[in-house]
Amino acid sequence: MAIRVFCDEPTALLTEIKRAIANDVVVTWAVDGDGDFTHTPEQWRYLAWFRPRILEDRIIFNIIGSRKKRLSRATYGVYHGRFIEMLLTHFDKKFERVSATALAEKSDIIPKTD
Repeated sequence: MAIRVFCDEPTALLTEIKRAIANDVVVTWAVDGDGDFTHTPEQWRYLAWFRPRILEDRIIFNIIGSRKKRLSRATYGVYHGRFIEMLLTHFDKKFERVSATALAEKSDIIPKTD
């Protein structure tokens, strides 16, 4: 369950995304102390996070599920869809394409919950 953002300058793009959040240009996402992104509307807050990883030609955002609540399909869909929506709305000229995987990848962290 990853988002891949293909771009020429992935480090610069990640810095711009974080700056836009810090400056309240992007208001529905937050960055925590680990540099992970979470969706801030009350219904979705702290249900998952995206952890960015920089590669030469892309940023990969792997999903991290909550230890307290199972990562549902709805949460997966909302997090991926709204993060991509945010990228398209605010950073469309900074990347070539974005994609989301349908199933978990080995770099994703989905804890077992009770």
